[in-house]
Amino acid sequence: MSIGRMLKSLFSTLWAGIDGLRKVLHLLLLVFIFGIFFGALSSTAPLLPAKSALLIAPYGSLVEELEGDPYDRAIAEMLGESEPQMLVQDVVDGLRYAKDDDRIKGVVLDLGGLGRSGLSQLQRVGDAIDDFRTSDKPVVAVADFYGQGAFYLAARADEVYMHPDGAVLLSGFGSYRNYYKSAIDKLLIDWNIFRVGTHKSAVEPFMLDHMSDQDRESTVTLVDQLWSRFQDDVVKARELPDGALDAMLDSFVSELEAVDGDLAELALKHGLVDGLLPRDEFIERVIEFAGTDPNDDGTYHATDLENYVSTMHLTHDDTKSDANVAIIVAAGEIMNGTQSPGAIGGDSTSELLRRALFDDSVKAVVLRVDSPGGSAFASEVILDEIEHLRAADKPVVASMSSVAASGGYWISMAADKIYASDVTITGSIGIFGMLPTFQRSLAALGISTDGVGTSIWAGQFRPDREMSDEAKTLFQLVIDRGYDDFISKVAEYRDMDKSSVDHIAQGQVWTGADALDHGLIDAIGGLDEAVAAAAELAELEDGEYGRKYIQKELTPGEQFALEFLHAVASLGIDAGRFIDRQSALKRLATVVESALDPVLRFNDPKGVYSHCFCDLR
Repeated sequence: MSIGRMLKSLFSTLWAGIDGLRKVLHLLLLVFIFGIFFGALSSTAPLLPAKSALLIAPYGSLVEELEGDPYDRAIAEMLGESEPQMLVQDVVDGLRYAKDDDRIKGVVLDLGGLGRSGLSQLQRVGDAIDDFRTSDKPVVAVADFYGQGAFYLAARADEVYMHPDGAVLLSGFGSYRNYYKSAIDKLLIDWNIFRVGTHKSAVEPFMLDHMSDQDRESTVTLVDQLWSRFQDDVVKARELPDGALDAMLDSFVSELEAVDGDLAELALKHGLVDGLLPRDEFIERVIEFAGTDPNDDGTYHATDLENYVSTMHLTHDDTKSDANVAIIVAAGEIMNGTQSPGAIGGDSTSELLRRALFDDSVKAVVLRVDSPGGSAFASEVILDEIEHLRAADKPVVASMSSVAASGGYWISMAADKIYASDVTITGSIGIFGMLPTFQRSLAALGISTDGVGTSIWAGQFRPDREMSDEAKTLFQLVIDRGYDDFISKVAEYRDMDKSSVDHIAQGQVWTGADALDHGLIDAIGGLDEAVAAAAELAELEDGEYGRKYIQKELTPGEQFALEFLHAVASLGIDAGRFIDRQSALKRLATVVESALDPVLRFNDPKGVYSHCFCDLR
């Protein structure tokens, strides 16, 4: 054998050995990863510390339902790119579990990151805080700066602390919008508007340069009632004199001058906070009841809400297989077709209702509504499914959150009973349609449109052609029919005279308290009261039924992929390299799409909408 052949044989053998070793190591790595993965699937709930504080630190808004497809949101959370939100139900559940949990010695409300949230959601969390306090465990609130919603929750705590350089920022409630009439005229756009309802203000920004007298009248009533309730709750919780908040805001500048511009000192002076503590002193206060973190002597021992609730859900599942009240959340604007959570799709929400219909364990349904409305067609599709549930002897109770107006009321009105908070924004029973045409804008650029058709309707609804009188008449007839259908169904479902419904409709917006007086709802109450009412209608005894949330879930493939990525991350490997990150261009497109969303999101097949721009969070 030649030397060349010997060397070739030697290197071939060495390479085969190295390649074999590579394959073995690769296999071992895969076995290790999948071992972690399957271990994660089969693992029991993690142990909680024997002594700690429950840390509730909301970041973003309190919501009834997290926005976005569950898989996409889970990936975004893994990459740190998710929209900051916290479920109201998670906060309520956490406080409910912690109340009787001897391991939890108190609650810390870190409220500096709380975003804009509806008053009804704040009330529900506030009530849960009040209930927790009956355990005689301390609740302490802290923030560098308290926004209005954050301070509402902080007021329910036993002790409220703030950084010495912080501030409590209260402003009351208001409603301000942009109006486009002059811009539309300058751009030579014909913004054809069709509506029914003297107070249907959703279209006013496109036909006026200012708030109408009718809208101003309705909005003043709304904001006054919301601010009155806000003040009453805070004054009661903080044991302040009646009218204390109004008095402070009315003389805010002179009051601030008196304390040399020190916002924190002003808050302390008016009893809004109990103490001004830097971070180290606040930590010492919490250590008194929660103990020191065994892994960090410089802080208190805390159990964060997300881990606590997920663990307690595993060990305290209250879903019963034989009898349940299903809870279906309908949150966001109502649009046609299938939509991701955070929006209400005519088809996707109907599919959830059908799941409840064909689930033998579901004996009644609570529809939790937090929506300003949207597509009239999609609202009707959802209403049909509610009627099917009732026809199958499965009672339906609507539970209104912060907003259930226009289409939000449409999908609620067929329920056996309707519950709302006293400050829920509801009503706005009215219909509108809009079709902008740009033929004058195009003409100014030297562009014209011409052609032929087999009838006067061919090309009639093109945005580059002026609407004919016949087309405008047709559109208004459809809108009139939609409004008549709306109030007729309200009269039928609410057992009211149609003329009486028309009187309180006309697009007028009401608080829950007013809606009760007008017969639009049955009772003031929250989700718990709605669940109890649904169970009673289904003749289910207290303690003999469970709650079953019906929502869009991950597919087995998506669940497998997420568990695999979590397993990879647990090895210290950057899971982000396995995931396509959004490019800068895509993120910019998302921002632009969000800005244009108010105009682009409408997709009703007939162009008919029952929508209320009345969210006063």
